[in-house]
Amino acid sequence: MQITSKFTIAVHIITALDYFKDTQKVTSKFLASSVGANPVIVRNVMCALKEADIIAISQGKSGITLAKPLDEITFFAIYKAVDAVSEEGLFHFHENPNANCPIGRNIHKGVDQKLNRVQQAMEEELKKITLSDVVQDTRKAIADEND
Repeated sequence: MQITSKFTIAVHIITALDYFKDTQKVTSKFLASSVGANPVIVRNVMCALKEADIIAISQGKSGITLAKPLDEITFFAIYKAVDAVSEEGLFHFHENPNANCPIGRNIHKGVDQKLNRVQQAMEEELKKITLSDVVQDTRKAIADEND
């Protein structure tokens, strides 16, 4: 079980957009350098964020900007926007439990609901965290570096 790196790349992009918004034009090339990832990956993540109305992209002077206030962008919104987890969910169940075994025949009945509850609990937590929280903590860390 692992959420793809597209999730943390998206958080990084949004945080950088806020931090650098008043000091320079933020481009996909600049963001790829900050993230330390291939520009194609960054552009793909940006496309997903744009489709979710989290960022706006223009070829003009403004470049890439936030389309919403930070306190309205939750981890959950990003998680959904970038398809951080496959359609089957967080947990990938082994493919072929043995139907001739009593455990193999019934393991889904014993586990599936519990795994769904775990995923739902995680998603509820993701809804509570905003990018405002991340930006605030990141700015504090930057300020602490300069002390």
